[in-house]
Amino acid sequence: MKLIKLDAIDSTNDFLKELLANNSPENFTVITAEDQTKGKGQMGSVWVSEKGKNLTMSVLVKDFLFDISQIYNLNVGIAVAVISVLEKYNIPKLSIKWPNDIMSDNKKVGGILIENVIKGPANIDSIIGIGLNVNQANFEGLPKASSLSIMAKKTFMKDEILHKIVEEIKLNVSKLVNNESSALWRKYTELLFKKGVPMPFESVNQERFMGIIQGVSKIGQLELLLEDDTVKTYGIKEIQMLY
Repeated sequence: MKLIKLDAIDSTNDFLKELLANNSPENFTVITAEDQTKGKGQMGSVWVSEKGKNLTMSVLVKDFLFDISQIYNLNVGIAVAVISVLEKYNIPKLSIKWPNDIMSDNKKVGGILIENVIKGPANIDSIIGIGLNVNQANFEGLPKASSLSIMAKKTFMKDEILHKIVEEIKLNVSKLVNNESSALWRKYTELLFKKGVPMPFESVNQERFMGIIQGVSKIGQLELLLEDDTVKTYGIKEIQMLY
C-alpha cells in the first residue's frame, strides 16, 4: 500500500484521478488530507470536515471491475469493510443509510463516494472516497451529523483506523474477485438503516409517501414495500428518506 499524505487539497478523489490519468499508481494507493476544501458527497453534496480532526481518504482499486453490471458489488464491499472496522471500536448502533452513508444510531458519522474511471468495455478503475468524522466535537448547524469520538465518548487514532480500513477493503475486494459476494450482500442488507421500519420518503416531485425498506437490488436501487403492498425500486436521484 502506497500512502500519500497531504496537508491540504481540494479533493482527495480529484487528486487521485489526476494521478491515475498522468501516472501508473499501484493498486490500493491511498491519498489522505488533513484539510479537504472541496470534499464531495453523493449527488454533488459538499462534505465539510474540520481540519486535522477527521479522516478524509481516497483509495485506488484497479483490475477489479470488468463488467459494468457488477459495479454495485464494490459499493457493498466497501461499505461493509468500513462498518466491520468500526465494529471493532465498539461504535454504537452502526448501520448503512442507502446507498453509502455510515450511521451511528440516527447520526451520520461518515460517507463513501465511489467514482469509476471507465477506460474501455473491460477496463474500469475505481476511486473510493471515504470521509469519517473521527475526533470532531462541534457540528453546529448540522443536527444529523456526529463523530466516532462523540458516539463512543473517546478519542481515536486516525492513522490506525485508516490502515485497518484499507486492509478490510483488500479483503473484501479479494472476496468479490473470487465470486464470494453473497456474504457481503447479506451483511450489507442486514445493516441497512431503518430496514423493515415504516418510513416517510419524498420523491423528486416533492411528493411524500410511506415505504418499508426491503433491501437493495443488484444494480443499487432501493427496494421499498409501498402501502398498496407492491414493491417498487428507486434510484438514488429519485427519492430521499425523511428521518
